[in-house]
Amino acid sequence: MITLYTAGPGFGLPEISPYAMKTEIQLQLADLAFEKRPGRREDSPKGQVPWIVDGEERVADSTFIRAHIEGKYGVDLDAGLSVEQRAQAWAMERMVENQLGWAGAHFRFLKADNFAKGPAHWFDQAPEAMRETLRAGLVEAVAANVLAVGIGRHSDEEIAWLAERSLTAIAVTLGDKPFLFGDRPVGSEAVVFSILATTLNPFFDSPLHDRFAAMPSLVAYVGRMMERFYPEHARMAA
Repeated sequence: MITLYTAGPGFGLPEISPYAMKTEIQLQLADLAFEKRPGRREDSPKGQVPWIVDGEERVADSTFIRAHIEGKYGVDLDAGLSVEQRAQAWAMERMVENQLGWAGAHFRFLKADNFAKGPAHWFDQAPEAMRETLRAGLVEAVAANVLAVGIGRHSDEEIAWLAERSLTAIAVTLGDKPFLFGDRPVGSEAVVFSILATTLNPFFDSPLHDRFAAMPSLVAYVGRMMERFYPEHARMAA
């Protein structure tokens, strides 16, 4: 059986990491049996969550986990999509991971109030003398990454404007369909939903939440996906 290692629930979400949600949903879409265990980044092959153990194989990074399960088990998570739709799905996945996700990270990690009530608590169990150093190190690391991808070079207003363009692109692609490409979710949908759920989450104060909440089709979409893949969480949140 596959073992999926994740950071666990938190901040009002079924998983702290949207990439852990992505992988968990893709395992469900593939109809593969798996068990979920808490994992530490230090134990991951690539220093990040999620990762899986599948027999003798250890695979990290959600995109490569998908490639592994599709290749090993003969699963096509985009079955039924045309060549053009597959290209659109990949472009959508890259957009949310490489732009919208980092925009959200900027507001969650680099705004003092949000960091204090959220990620700062990851170190509550560390020795007291080390906590502030560990927290400062995390902020520094995230700031460096956000700067490297380009988001961190912009003002808050500019970041929110960029994110709104991505949200609008998703809303236009969705249209009046229940899922992005029709009547059932496909592989790329896992990460689109996960990033959207993280963005819509009211736990953190962010202008992205306000702009997202003004798009009712996306709010309804997140609700449908949450009910389908995390029904217990959806009922608790209702």
